[in-house]
Amino acid sequence: MDQATVVGAGLAGCEAAWQLAQRGIPVRLIEMKPKKMTPAHHAPDFAELVCSNSFRGDRLENAVGLLKEELRRAGSLILACADATRVEAGGALAVDRSGFSGLVTEKIRSHPLISVEEAEATEVPAPPVIVATGPLTSDALSDAIQRYFGGEKYLNFFDAAAPLVTAESIDMREAWFASRYDRGSADYINCAMDAETYAAFVRELAAAQEAEVHGFEDSMVFEGCMPVEVMARRGVDTLRYGPLKPVGLKDPKTGREPYAVVQLRRDNAAGTIYNIVGFQTHLKFPEQKRVFSMIPALRSAEFVRYGVMHRNTFLRSPSLLDAFYADRRNPMVAFAGQMTGVEGYVESTASGFLAAVAMAFKMRGETPPDFTRETAIGALGHYISNPGAVNFQPMNVNFGILAPLDRRVKGKANKNLAVAQRALDVLDTLIAQIT
Repeated sequence: MDQATVVGAGLAGCEAAWQLAQRGIPVRLIEMKPKKMTPAHHAPDFAELVCSNSFRGDRLENAVGLLKEELRRAGSLILACADATRVEAGGALAVDRSGFSGLVTEKIRSHPLISVEEAEATEVPAPPVIVATGPLTSDALSDAIQRYFGGEKYLNFFDAAAPLVTAESIDMREAWFASRYDRGSADYINCAMDAETYAAFVRELAAAQEAEVHGFEDSMVFEGCMPVEVMARRGVDTLRYGPLKPVGLKDPKTGREPYAVVQLRRDNAAGTIYNIVGFQTHLKFPEQKRVFSMIPALRSAEFVRYGVMHRNTFLRSPSLLDAFYADRRNPMVAFAGQMTGVEGYVESTASGFLAAVAMAFKMRGETPPDFTRETAIGALGHYISNPGAVNFQPMNVNFGILAPLDRRVKGKANKNLAVAQRALDVLDTLIAQIT
């Protein structure tokens, strides 16, 4: 069997390499870490999580919960490692970040059909190849990809990482443990704000000094990962209807929902470090300390990492790629991960999975099975390859991109569950073809 090349050992790249190798195909996995690191990377392990430790909701009436279940059933490496290193987070799947990355690295390096080459790719390798270098692709490879597509321009957006604080520095007299609507265990620390405190906080946040990010404008912000200061500038109540919404959270001191709530989520298995949920930011570090310390429970917070801003790059996929994430001109060259316009860790994993499964079929001279829009995995592939897309932007998985039901179902939750069950039925048939 010919060898396939995968470039990039993030979530999409590791998933792609694993799926190819599990189908008997030797894989050369090229990864520039640890010889060369991006500003967002801090550890040498593969599949490093740099923005958040959460894989988001795990319920089937949630589209990302459906996508995770599809990947589990299909034998995803990333989901297996995430489940093995999960930490409690209510109704969400969250992991111990270092434990997760370490386990993925161990699985990849120990697979007999995967050889790891620690080097920076500066050209698109010869096919068959899957390029999964992510939104932080090196300048040299970005230029090479642009040349490969004949000068086709990229679209840029900006992505941000939230600050981390130590658990012991959180004032629990001003906070309490709970999950929204009491779903699952009480894994979030909830920091209440009254109307006066909230108004002052938003005012200072909107006026705080930002770190210089070349070329940054509010109009370039991707809506799914918007810096908290940008939200504050959009209106005094924007945060209360976004990451600071108090719905489903009752302050035990008052028995009522607070005016606003900042949630903190565990960032490691030991529970010693917490992530400020939804607080992606590119404020200057002293400004982050000053403004975020206005939250009553964080007045004396110890910040172990401040928020940072990254430039992310993605392709004009609808005009370049097909539903298997492959080049429309050469099906033996594929791309995967956030660079294709899927947004999120689970979505990136799904793109790497589908690109690799399809590549394995093509390498055997066979036609890949159609992952239709009835499945979440297939719907993402169809979304990024839809030539009719107008103002193409990165997209999280959602029920809106799946094929609609052919019958009426009362209630949103019931309808979503019906769509999910149909997806899993279709997937079970596909699994019989792809394994």
